Amino acid sequence: MKITREMKELAKAWIAISIAFGVLINLEGRSLGTSIMIAAITVGLGFLAHELAHRHYARKFGKHAEFKANNTMLIIAIVSSLFGFIFAAPGAVIISGFVNRKEGGIIAASGPMANLAVALVFLPLMFITIPVVQAIAYYGLMINALLALFNLIPFPGFDGNRVMEWSKARYALLVAIAIIINLAHFILPNIMASINV
Repeated sequence: MKITREMKELAKAWIAISIAFGVLINLEGRSLGTSIMIAAITVGLGFLAHELAHRHYARKFGKHAEFKANNTMLIIAIVSSLFGFIFAAPGAVIISGFVNRKEGGIIAASGPMANLAVALVFLPLMFITIPVVQAIAYYGLMINALLALFNLIPFPGFDGNRVMEWSKARYALLVAIAIIINLAHFILPNIMASINV
């Protein structure tokens, strides 16, 4: 299989955000290698799903779409993680060609929807009583639920703005699902702790 420029861009962004979030998770006392591995699976998978969903639907509508990493923002993400917070904007899918309101809304909605789907994949893993699996499940659910909700902010430049311009009803539904999954991230650990007691 030929390695394309876009694949290199995606890999670079994935590695950088995995390091950044791994450093942040490492503040909680795990080894750096384990933390980066957890970040690569949880944040990295969510990032890939989000961007590839945008690209898939843009191409489905006949547009040229390709992911381009933002090198400056990748460096900022890693540096900011050293100070205990993350400022991450790893890049974006660049779409060429006219996109109407419906197409733009569907393309925009696909990113948060991908994060919600990934979050739901991690949810049942929280019931597996192996510490590293529970850590991966916890962060996978938390990060992807938060990424979905964050990207649904209805401000210009966010996916939520494009979705709302297309359909307020679909926007409200997506936000409701994102809130429910975010609540599950807070509630499930408490339920599991009470069961284990």
